[in-house]
Amino acid sequence: MEPEQKARPRRELPPIKVWVSVEERAAIQERADQTGLSLSAYLLAVGMNTPIRSVVDLTAVGDLAKVNGDLGRVAGLLKLWLAEKRGQGARPIDVDAMMVEFRELQGEVRLLMSKVVYGSS
Repeated sequence: MEPEQKARPRRELPPIKVWVSVEERAAIQERADQTGLSLSAYLLAVGMNTPIRSVVDLTAVGDLAKVNGDLGRVAGLLKLWLAEKRGQGARPIDVDAMMVEFRELQGEVRLLMSKVVYGSS
């Protein structure tokens, strides 16, 4: 059996040179910056047809996750309040309708998150 070959660092591998104008390089660099990848990593990912996510997309998912958590906490507080103050301040049917709306909003937020993460339409 042959001993396992140690992977060489990328910097030791032969590069591919691409001739681009100043404007093209700036446009490619801007796209790489949007993904949080280096220029080299971005071009490799594009060349290998690897799905690339924008840093903005990932930030949006984080923001949506926080909103989803906030909705859950508000619904939990409302439920606690109702348990202690049953029938005071709001009709039960109105509260039940609001709870349904909370759950629907949470579902919509989760759907938006999955569209950003998995790229579905």
